[in-house]
Amino acid sequence: MKTRITAKVARREGVNLDGREKIDRILQRRAYAPGAHGPTSRGRQTDYGKQLREKQKAKRMYGLTEKQFSNVFAEVTRKKGDTGRMLVLLLESRLDNVVYRAGFAKTRAAARQMVNHAHFNVNGTKVNIPSFRTKPGDVIIVRDNKRNKGPWKTIAETMKNHEAQSWLSADPSAMSIKITGTPTDEELKKQPFDSKLIVEFYSR
Repeated sequence: MKTRITAKVARREGVNLDGREKIDRILQRRAYAPGAHGPTSRGRQTDYGKQLREKQKAKRMYGLTEKQFSNVFAEVTRKKGDTGRMLVLLLESRLDNVVYRAGFAKTRAAARQMVNHAHFNVNGTKVNIPSFRTKPGDVIIVRDNKRNKGPWKTIAETMKNHEAQSWLSADPSAMSIKITGTPTDEELKKQPFDSKLIVEFYSR
């Protein structure tokens, strides 16, 4: 499955979904969807169209397939509480997302590759599943046999200008991440998609 967020995808969704500065520059130059119609390609959207776009943004941002995303949504609907909020909290708890949020990778795709290649222990156990659910109190650390690999030689540069998350404590010298809580409401509001519209999409 191709998970890298391309410039075309970012232009189609109208927002930078992986944080790369290159994508920001492209969106500044071409703030319209790709295609033959150019700047006039964004027409009026129906309610369904708006709901679909928000679902697509979230799915692409976290690198999930359609089936994976629908399974995640089905899981949160079985829980009590605000479905939209719980959906985002569950997505944020993925191991690949935590690695990205902590600043150990510049994109979620890069973080996902690190997890797939078994770069991390979680609470002392090797984990190579990007969708692994983390929880407060978990400690994620780079495995000893991976510390001399390319990405960890430049960890300080990778974390440069990284926006810290209140619920994560990252230590680049120890190459460790501790999950100290869950994202705040303010942090959840910064997501580039509307979780309420996603709930409406699946509630049709």
